[in-house]
Amino acid sequence: MTEITINDTMNVLEACGLNLWYGSQQALQEVGIAVPALQVTSLIGPSGCGKSTLLRCFNRMNDLVADCRITGRIAYRGDDIYHPGYDVVELRKRVGMVFQKPNPFPKSIYDNVAYGPRVHGETDRARLDECVERSLRQAALWDEVEDRLGDSALGLSGGQQQRLCIARTLAVEPDVILMDEPCSALDPIATAKIEDLIDTLKQRYTVIIVTHNMQQASRVSDWTGFMYLGRLVEFGRTLQVFEAPREELTERYITGRFG
Repeated sequence: MTEITINDTMNVLEACGLNLWYGSQQALQEVGIAVPALQVTSLIGPSGCGKSTLLRCFNRMNDLVADCRITGRIAYRGDDIYHPGYDVVELRKRVGMVFQKPNPFPKSIYDNVAYGPRVHGETDRARLDECVERSLRQAALWDEVEDRLGDSALGLSGGQQQRLCIARTLAVEPDVILMDEPCSALDPIATAKIEDLIDTLKQRYTVIIVTHNMQQASRVSDWTGFMYLGRLVEFGRTLQVFEAPREELTERYITGRFG
């Protein structure tokens, strides 16, 4: 598929002719996608279709996978992130990741959120305090934990831990937030809180979410990409993809005839 250009808004991330192999197995084939700013983009498709692989390309997490090889181009705000010499540490600060399973550090709630700023050199306690409070408020968690910031993060519920991980991502002031199945391990109440949070976050951040839950994609996203066998079959406005898909394969997946 050729690169897709979105004309009515600025694109933050763009992939063109993207191919990826794990050893001899090709996981992505000629993927082209343009991710608009301050919107929620969902990637849907059956298991093993390449959704999470594509997501990890956007902040070069696949660099950590042995025998991974990539061709094509991904640009973040116009700069090729796979160009030799590109600052990967800065990329991962600007393009943060929230994983499928909540993964708080075995530290206090405060130290979890302050971890990133400290790694990047922040030592002033007042600025750290402000950052921790701001990030927890943005993650809709402050009111639940403000009186126990010194307690272990491992004592939080699963939904609270996931919002803490989101706060930890926000603490380094990213531009883009990648979310890989962020609600798959959560109950319906916690899932609803995360979905409400995603809707709030897009006011300040670009969000890309991988989800198996098509209802969730239709609820939270502005744009949806349907992937199958490593290819991006269709990409467009969420309402169009779900109600009037252009591709027969998309329509078959949306209506539950396969997948």
